[in-house]
Amino acid sequence: MTTTIAKFAHLQIPLEDVVKATNNFHHDNIIGRGGLGHAYKGQLQRSGELITISALRLDRKHGGGVVEFWTEVSMLSDLKHPNIVSMVGFCDEEHEKIIVTTYEAKNGSLKEHLRNPNFTWTQRLKICVGVARALNYLHYDEGRGYGVIHLNINSSTILLNEYWEPKLSGFKVSIKQSLNRMDQVVLSEPIGTIGYLDPEIGKTKGVTCKSDIYTFGVVLFEILCGRRAYIKNDANSLLAPLVMHHYENKTLADIIHPDLKNQMSLHQISLTSLRIYSETAYSCLKEEQAHRPHMLNIVNELEKALEKALKFQPRPENFVRPVFVFLFFLYAFNFIFICS
Repeated sequence: MTTTIAKFAHLQIPLEDVVKATNNFHHDNIIGRGGLGHAYKGQLQRSGELITISALRLDRKHGGGVVEFWTEVSMLSDLKHPNIVSMVGFCDEEHEKIIVTTYEAKNGSLKEHLRNPNFTWTQRLKICVGVARALNYLHYDEGRGYGVIHLNINSSTILLNEYWEPKLSGFKVSIKQSLNRMDQVVLSEPIGTIGYLDPEIGKTKGVTCKSDIYTFGVVLFEILCGRRAYIKNDANSLLAPLVMHHYENKTLADIIHPDLKNQMSLHQISLTSLRIYSETAYSCLKEEQAHRPHMLNIVNELEKALEKALKFQPRPENFVRPVFVFLFFLYAFNFIFICS
């Protein structure tokens, strides 16, 4: 028996369409494995158009997951933002529960590129700005009439499309809250991934939008340091206390990703960009929730950091070389003309 909630009926996709789109959930089409189940890539015919999709199939073997399923459906059905995954629909049929979104991970997740030596500072900043804008939309967009506390921000839930634009996903544990109560505690057990958990949850016995600020701060330092928030069996297994220590002792440069430091040096990117970025990231990790910045302030600061980085970027090599060649021949021509 279907458990479809009437308000989402227009988003229902027949099971046979999803089976056809994913080639009967063929293992070659698996693109992700998460807490709810496997995600499959596929081609779905929708309104006369063939679109590439990601189908998250609830794992029935372990039971549970139904609440998380409907939470994600409820959230994604309302959310429309260029930096958030777009919902296509869902399937709730024959004991199958499947969430279908547009395929947004052509370049995988952010987690896969943290140590990528070719992942430039400006690329990283653009991703940070995109995610920050998505979070500001979640927290304070008045068009919806309510705010959303994501509670699952990490480098795995930030997907990167073909243009390296970020798409925030992973809304299975998100909470809706009145816009005028976003800073007030919602009673909750500690929710999230190890390494990202807001340490204040244990004290306040709940979460606020500032819990998202903390987890985003961890992601910002993952991007800067080129390492995961949590590394099992490592002397410094947790990134957050490590960066706090180095920032406060003015030794942050010691743990910045080496390739990133080289890029900054070679490309002469303004250190102002790095200063703004690191100050912003550090402020997100403040122990007391009330001392963490508002999401809009974070967006503004990261946009400033990106602006500085772009301003001091060198001109591309393929632009510099033709200009150099042109000037060389112009000089040579004038020299020959004078001598003659």
